[in-house]
Amino acid sequence: MRSVGYDGRSKILEIEFQSGEVYQYLDVPGTVHQKLQSAKSKGQYFNSEIRDEYPCVRLARGRRAARG
Repeated sequence: MRSVGYDGRSKILEIEFQSGEVYQYLDVPGTVHQKLQSAKSKGQYFNSEIRDEYPCVRLARGRRAARG
């Protein structure tokens, strides 16, 4: 992961991957974002707790929306 952003109002978790692709994960609780930030392995936490658990939208490269 290159960067992670979270908007608590809309519960959108935005992740930019090393490839440059940006995805927004929808309806993600704040606790999941906090656990991702504090995980020893962010990639492992993402794969087990986020990847297939929340709906997502792929954004155009370089387009970022969520902040936090």
